Amino acid sequence: MFYDYHIHTQFSGDSDTPVRSMLDRAVSYGLKEVCITDHIDYHYPNDPDLFTFDIEEYFSVLSSLQQEYQSVLSIRIGMEYGLTPELGGHLASLAASYPFDFIIGSSHVVDQMDPYYPVYWEGKKEEEGIFRYFESILENLNFCSDFDVYGHLDYIIRYLPSGKKSYSYEIYQEIIEQCLKRLISMGKGIEVNTAGLKYGLGAPNPRPEILQKYRELGGEIITIGSDGHKPEHLAFAFDQIQELLEQCGFRYLTLFRKRKPEFIHI
Repeated sequence: MFYDYHIHTQFSGDSDTPVRSMLDRAVSYGLKEVCITDHIDYHYPNDPDLFTFDIEEYFSVLSSLQQEYQSVLSIRIGMEYGLTPELGGHLASLAASYPFDFIIGSSHVVDQMDPYYPVYWEGKKEEEGIFRYFESILENLNFCSDFDVYGHLDYIIRYLPSGKKSYSYEIYQEIIEQCLKRLISMGKGIEVNTAGLKYGLGAPNPRPEILQKYRELGGEIITIGSDGHKPEHLAFAFDQIQELLEQCGFRYLTLFRKRKPEFIHI
């Protein structure tokens, strides 16, 4: 697995890693291609400017590095956009205004709260909080369509207040399948996010049952990303992913150029 399509750098509010440090590590690992996907989460709770950056500067820096590294590494320019229903129009405008190669749409905020913080869980049973997260994905898909893959579809499992590292897919199967069917009908993919393994969940985000169901339902667009915020996170546990994808029925991995998917054999 030589392609990391979920990487954060100095442009993300939760990373101070210089872009060059990520690229140098990618070269040392023998990666063929990376996509930088820094965070844009407008209206983030309590700190609205935390996950925004100067997009003109972003393209200027990354375009220059594309030229500098072209002989050793293919660099694609993307972003990870935090989806909420009220931001669908803004995402459409942003996507049309800049020549992104790839856009991850992710759910970080539900009902103006990030499940990373305890406030999201106040007054909720854990099962209710998880269900509400998946329910919010469906709501986002009613208003947001200008993205290419949905990121870490079960992100919320990283932050369960009980400290559990897993959950029962069967409990949420119906609403998860609704999400997958809607994504497929929209021509959207999902990602295999190996940060789940980094967080000790024993599986990537989303877990294998979701990957397999997406494929069974006809989904074909699948990317792989480390969600790395530091050089040592790059390509984390990628050696475990090829077999997993093959077991789930995938035969191709997806790369993107100017928002157009390209399929390569796993």
